[in-house]
Amino acid sequence: MKKEKMTYLYAFSAIFFWSTSAAAFKITLGSLNYIPLLFCTAVVSFLIFFISLFFIKKNGERRAFDLKSFFFSALLGFLNPFLYYFILFKAYSLLSAQKAMALNYTWPLALTLLSIPLLKQKPSRSVVLGMVVSFLGVLIIANIWNSPWTLKPQEFFGMILALVSSVVWGLYWILNMKDSRDDRVKLCQNFFWGAVYSGVALKLNKIPFLMDPKALIGTLYIGTFEMGVTFILWLKALKFSSNASQVARLIFITPFISLIWISFITGEGIQVSSILGLSLVVLGIIGPQVLKEKR
Repeated sequence: MKKEKMTYLYAFSAIFFWSTSAAAFKITLGSLNYIPLLFCTAVVSFLIFFISLFFIKKNGERRAFDLKSFFFSALLGFLNPFLYYFILFKAYSLLSAQKAMALNYTWPLALTLLSIPLLKQKPSRSVVLGMVVSFLGVLIIANIWNSPWTLKPQEFFGMILALVSSVVWGLYWILNMKDSRDDRVKLCQNFFWGAVYSGVALKLNKIPFLMDPKALIGTLYIGTFEMGVTFILWLKALKFSSNASQVARLIFITPFISLIWISFITGEGIQVSSILGLSLVVLGIIGPQVLKEKR
């Protein structure tokens, strides 16, 4: 019983913080360019994961910084946090928070599609049907049939970026499965490389930035609670859980709570298309999983 309570305590703590991320992105990007935001948040997250390594009890895991793994993290760190958040932050700068967030939550759909060629997984009929339902949800979120000719180019580009970010996350997830090291060791090294890549991007783009109080608070918050501590909380939840897949599905509560935060913090009016489309995306993802477990 104690383990079950700890599972849900960690899980809902992670869900709470992740649900605030979209609003935090939008508010912070109003004061700070997305490239320096990426660099600063990657550095904050790296420091959090580095400190967390001292609390790993397994001595063998602490010695996991071998050269081969370190350079494999260079690839993973390029995908996440660098490329994933580079694309995602740009999408948020072009779109409303609700639309960017909802489209980004198609990453499980992207993961399923990538698993077909990369993992040689043949989708079942229910999975294919679920993908169709999720894709319908994407079209509703994009509201593409109501305004296909009046859609601003930057909004269309932003939607493409939000969808591409989900593909990058799916690819990262598949490659990450091949790495058997402790998750905090992997994340620490990934974010080290992510900070390096984003630092190079910052230098190449020659973007001067001065942080006002809003940008500073937002950067510290995102680096801590979107990229840093929250991953550790979620890993703890999965560790304590007796049914990891059931706990993992709780993550799909997050976007609906996120809509509340977006409305409250950013002042965006939540559109019916966002709620309906997001519901279809989530239904298309978790529906086949539930059916599979009941068979």
